[in-house]
Amino acid sequence: MSKFGDLISGVQPVETTTVVETPVVEETPVVEEAPVVDTAPASVEDPVDPEPLDLLGLSKDELEDYGRTIGIELDRRHSKLKLVKELEDHIEYLKTV
Repeated sequence: MSKFGDLISGVQPVETTTVVETPVVEETPVVEEAPVVDTAPASVEDPVDPEPLDLLGLSKDELEDYGRTIGIELDRRHSKLKLVKELEDHIEYLKTV
């Protein structure tokens, strides 16, 4: 019968106990990280000074492109000699930093 029917007929309800199982939690194993091994080639670790460029032998476009690679923006509207001077000054500045 239903619980309502049991209440009307006067039957005493039987207490039931509910067993709740607690979930088993497995601990995650601790994984130690491997030490970092330096695999960089020696050429990266010990930079070698590149051969000096013949800046006067480059065009104004090439001077501008080269300037961008070393971190300076040149204005092609200036004369070639002024661009070369700016590059040389910037290269000297980079050596002191």
